[in-house]
Amino acid sequence: MNMKNIRQIAKTLSVDTGKLSKPELIRKIQLAEGNFDCYGSATNGTCDQQDCAWSEDCLSEATSQSAQAA
Repeated sequence: MNMKNIRQIAKTLSVDTGKLSKPELIRKIQLAEGNFDCYGSATNGTCDQQDCAWSEDCLSEATSQSAQAA
């Protein structure tokens, strides 16, 4: 999902977008939705949050972060 769409979602939830990165903004949205702020933290490539709207991007982000750390 692109940042424009993410900012629109944030706006509907009254989340201040500021100059946050994509992962930071999604985590704020997750909290506003009443969910865990775990975006991009699936270090083992799996996620137990089955109903999460961000799961596809999240797993991709987690994989990318793991590759950068190696």
